[in-house]
Amino acid sequence: MTVTVLVPDEEGVAALSEIEGVRPVVYRRGEPAPAEAAEAEVLVTGDGPSDELWRELPNIKLVQLLAAGAEDWVGKVPDGVLLSTCRGAHGGSSAEWVVAVLLTIYRDLGGFADGHRRKHWERRITDTLQGKRALIVGAGDLGRHLRRRLETFDVRCTMVGATAREGVHGNDELPVLLPEHDITVLMVPLTPHTRGMADAAFLAAMPDDAILVNVSRGPVVDTDALVAELASGRLRAALDVTDPEPLPEGHPLWDVPGLLLTPHVAGAVSGRRQRAYAVVVRELSHYLGGELPKNLVHGEY
Repeated sequence: MTVTVLVPDEEGVAALSEIEGVRPVVYRRGEPAPAEAAEAEVLVTGDGPSDELWRELPNIKLVQLLAAGAEDWVGKVPDGVLLSTCRGAHGGSSAEWVVAVLLTIYRDLGGFADGHRRKHWERRITDTLQGKRALIVGAGDLGRHLRRRLETFDVRCTMVGATAREGVHGNDELPVLLPEHDITVLMVPLTPHTRGMADAAFLAAMPDDAILVNVSRGPVVDTDALVAELASGRLRAALDVTDPEPLPEGHPLWDVPGLLLTPHVAGAVSGRRQRAYAVVVRELSHYLGGELPKNLVHGEY
């Protein structure tokens, strides 16, 4: 038996051709659907859902995402269709971005770069990542990648998950944990429970001069509350994601002090597509073997 799998590019065709029993076919949104679309059982995609999608693909039984986030798809997949994420592909690069921005802030690399541009030689003592206490909110793949990297810098890490378990605190403990940490990193999926998680009360519980890092989704943070804290100079932040996104011209986040901002690029690194397809191959191997995908989305995920 051969299963037709729709992929968005030739790289996907090459990756999935290695799986016995799979016929990969390129299917690009916005272009005429190939004849094989009507019989395709699996869709591999980096796009969002649409009503037209389900009309073109009446036999789809599994949607396999190329991203770790599934918030655009949750609740929009027909009954009986499985949804699987690409968890495991982008954790390393996202964790690397967090380490990079923390080193940039603590070692004031931006200030030294400015001195370079001004041809001004000024030696001074900076802060260090060593010995800092980091609260990692999100104890999944991304959080585990980050903990391993931060601990090599002698950072003391505390893990927080939706529910408490061995080695992981529960979200309900955040009011007690936040004041005890120099760094709070948000690495959670966007769900109704995490939307607005970092609100005014959350930020107020962080100690003076602490750093908030958001590498999850913009709406996890209450933007107005964060702007108020940054404008006061009490907190600092590093954001790879914002709410709204992309950030419009004239938005206060462009000019607020104490912020290191990047345009949603933590996972935008070389080799990202190869790593994503490696996860897709693994997930499809489970599916074709009669098992459920390991990254299957349940409920809000």
